[in-house]
Amino acid sequence: MHRMLLVAKRDYLFTIRSKAFLFGLILAPILFGSGFIGIAFMKAKPDTEERRIAIVDRTRVAAPFVVAASTEKNRGDMLDKLTGRQIAPHYMLESIAPDDANPIGQRLALSGRVRRHELYAFVEIGRDALRPAKASDPEKLPEASRVLYFSNAGGIDTAENWMGGPVNDGLRRARLAELGIDASHFSEVLASTNLQSMSLAVRDPKTGAIERSHKRNQFESFAVPFTLMMILAMIVLMSAGPMLGAVADDKQQRVFEMLLGSATPFELMMGKVLAAVALTLTSSVFYIGGGALVLQALAMIGLAPFHLLPWFFVYLVADVMVMSSLATALGACCASPNDAQHLAMLVMGPTMIPLFFLAPLIQAPNGGLATAMSFMPPFTPLLMLLRQAMPGGVPFWQPWVGLLGIVVWTYGMTWAGARIFRIGVLMQGKTATLPEMARWAMKG
Repeated sequence: MHRMLLVAKRDYLFTIRSKAFLFGLILAPILFGSGFIGIAFMKAKPDTEERRIAIVDRTRVAAPFVVAASTEKNRGDMLDKLTGRQIAPHYMLESIAPDDANPIGQRLALSGRVRRHELYAFVEIGRDALRPAKASDPEKLPEASRVLYFSNAGGIDTAENWMGGPVNDGLRRARLAELGIDASHFSEVLASTNLQSMSLAVRDPKTGAIERSHKRNQFESFAVPFTLMMILAMIVLMSAGPMLGAVADDKQQRVFEMLLGSATPFELMMGKVLAAVALTLTSSVFYIGGGALVLQALAMIGLAPFHLLPWFFVYLVADVMVMSSLATALGACCASPNDAQHLAMLVMGPTMIPLFFLAPLIQAPNGGLATAMSFMPPFTPLLMLLRQAMPGGVPFWQPWVGLLGIVVWTYGMTWAGARIFRIGVLMQGKTATLPEMARWAMKG
């Protein structure tokens, strides 16, 4: 143990004194927070450019209702209700008579106007759009029953989303007019009610009184788990990721050959793993403390899930030990730091894969996919923490079962990594293949 701690102390002090570590420690939260700063800047300077959209109405009755609905929507969306400042584009709708003799030619002409920026987009309302045919797949409907939107915008087109409201509202008004309903009742008939998101009712365990439900902020419900998960992923990648190249570099420089005279391969590897754990705890204290100060300054300290901090550190230590032992073993099998770069994905995989499933996991944190993946030890730290931070939480037994799986996985990966490291660190001039590493882990 003494020799392990000496190796860990040497690596820890060498790393924290380096400019690269200090630079990364400060730069990472700046890069992470730049996205939120960019969103705030975009909100401060919204896009207010006028957008002209042509309407080709082949029903010959719906266009006036669509234009009227867009005028009402402009009135409600374009100006801030408190300051009166324009915060959204002004959509100007231009009704164009349909050319039934040459519809393709008319579509080409309007497309040319969009390319010349005379129009932002144009909409074609099919002849039978007031009485559309029913189909399980909207793409299978005949074109005469559909409403088509044409634009040259790239990425997410906010105008298309905006136009969905006036077009549907206008078509409903046209149908009501055909049924003989007075136009003065259209707004009353088509009025919508917004759902108010509320927290679940709970009983106070001390007094037994039922606490009143309160308004639930959906952004906060998403932001807290997402931020907690990203902090864990960022710290793990920063601590364990560079170890792969560092071990390969030490091997190339013949550092291990000198150290093997004083310590066993297992002691060397575990010393590096302990150094990575110490670096991780140092970074996490810095980030969590800084985050708490920011929330306190913004009067949002109530959002901080302090009750999850013990689990956060447990998952953090376990994840770093697994990742570091794997990185150390793989790095010892590489002939040079350049060769180690090809194996980096094996180290980052357990952290990156859960991020690819982030959207469905947040939408259904207690669904089958999220629950199953959170019990897979490589993904448990990130996904179980995410699910615990969600408003619904998880059953009390699931984190403990997940923790048991993490302990078994950590022990197994560390044991296998030590066996691979023992052989790989003495190899020179050749990078071991994955089958060879698997054979070393099984047979020693």
